[in-house]
Amino acid sequence: MTDIQHAGLPASPASNDELVFLPLGGSGEIGMNLNLYGYGPETDRKWIMVDLGVTFGDDRTPGVDLIMPDPGFIAERRRDLLAIVLTHAHEDHIGAVAHLWPRFRCPVYATPFTATLVRAKLMEAGIEDEVPMHIIPLGHRFDLGPFNIELVTLTHSIAEPNALAIRTPLGLVMHTGDWKIDPDPVVGDDMDVKRLEEIGDEGVLAIVCDSTNVFSPGTSGSEADVAASLIDLIKPMTGRVAITTFASNVARLESIARAAEACDRHVVLAGRAMFRITSAARDAGYLQGLQPFLTEHDAGYLPPEKVLFCCTGSQGEPRAALARIATGTHPNIVLEEDDTVIFSSRIIPGNETSIFELQNLLAKRGIHVITEKDHFVHVSGHPCRDELAQMYQWIRPRISVPVHGEARHLAEHANFARELQVPEQVVIRNGLMVRLAPGPAEIIDEAPSGRLYLDGDVLTDADEGAVRARRQLAVAGSVFVSVVLDGEGRVMGDPQTRLIGLPDEDADGDLFEDIALDALDDALDKLPLKRRFDDDAVAELLRRAVRGALRREWGKKPIVEVVVTRI
Repeated sequence: MTDIQHAGLPASPASNDELVFLPLGGSGEIGMNLNLYGYGPETDRKWIMVDLGVTFGDDRTPGVDLIMPDPGFIAERRRDLLAIVLTHAHEDHIGAVAHLWPRFRCPVYATPFTATLVRAKLMEAGIEDEVPMHIIPLGHRFDLGPFNIELVTLTHSIAEPNALAIRTPLGLVMHTGDWKIDPDPVVGDDMDVKRLEEIGDEGVLAIVCDSTNVFSPGTSGSEADVAASLIDLIKPMTGRVAITTFASNVARLESIARAAEACDRHVVLAGRAMFRITSAARDAGYLQGLQPFLTEHDAGYLPPEKVLFCCTGSQGEPRAALARIATGTHPNIVLEEDDTVIFSSRIIPGNETSIFELQNLLAKRGIHVITEKDHFVHVSGHPCRDELAQMYQWIRPRISVPVHGEARHLAEHANFARELQVPEQVVIRNGLMVRLAPGPAEIIDEAPSGRLYLDGDVLTDADEGAVRARRQLAVAGSVFVSVVLDGEGRVMGDPQTRLIGLPDEDADGDLFEDIALDALDDALDKLPLKRRFDDDAVAELLRRAVRGALRREWGKKPIVEVVVTRI
């Protein structure tokens, strides 16, 4: 552990001090982590934020690439927010920093590798010179107001994963972040088991712990075993080989590179994220001693049996490298019949359709597809039940607070902690504030929580209607109507309609355009002249008439917009 001389120990608590925990993202869901710890009396509480991540849009959020937690609660208290402390560099823990930091304008603390990736995002946002970035060595300990924070080295699927031992005058909280027990990590240091045991001996008030694999028995497995398995799998292959994985899984990238060397192949990176991550990893001292990674432009000079593509797109992302290779639209990389694609990753729930479509597209072209169901090509970066049990044996907390999981994961984790003789368990969700001390742990308040959508370059509230309208358009289409009235309320010319996303005709063969026009004519005929001078009222009456007629004939309710023009 690095020198901690300047890290003070917490003072004695005041009579009205409280230690509270408040998740605004990542509890009741996997991804989009935002955790808050508060210390002090209710009227004068100081806060630290642990992680600030994103999740990704899907078919339910058309046009939205990134989703992040709504930080309104802590943004209103920004003067009392001491810092953002990042546990590791996965997107669901750092991806929102550049987007949301202007709402806080506080210091950011991270280890070297994590800081490198965050700084790149800040540069893209044009705010790198504004953000006070503190680079903390592994194992270091530092003070933030009433919080004394120690980084404890763990193992995960990315470089420099850290637990935070958060000391306060009311007790010590172990915040695990993402972790697993890897006895032979390919990248980075071994888990600091000795320090974990020492912290457990010190006495731990609460553990706030990863719940992702709580339903999985046994252990998650070692990355070194994946590396060996990849060598056995790839060595007899004669055609081109492409492996797709999460770009942020630096350990897997090292495994792939080692397998390529053992099989006399050259690694060709495909996808911007691959270049960004490997560059950051090398800047931080990782991925050393490997043959140089080649670019897409080099691929054409290599014979098929000498190339191994390392591609983005393991979740079926349509703009990623593998999707473009599969559709034949990649400018530099081609896969042919009897080549092989290895999915060295798990399926994130919700991505099944896009992944299976991509795999089917590859299979139709005669490309062999290998997944974790076919061969040992992936291990999880999160702890299974035996690993959770080991962590609890080391830490021995009084309170278990499961996070990083859906509701069913958190409930099962709490049950498991109870089986492990942890005295108290608290099942929470985003927005619930837990008092950890003094006294028994209990939920004492609820804070506003929600989601923000990055819609293009615009950050919008989830309640804003654009995404909801797009979902409705995807289901039932839209109808646009234009009606022109003169100064006395008479209809000038024929109303104009445009139908988008509707069938041409109904079950009886009648055109939907004619059905809409008939509904307009009927509504206008029944509308007295004296009621035709309120354009908004006329537009609403016509909208209801058209929508009702289409619903009766089609069974769906399209979006109908009516514009009334007065001349």
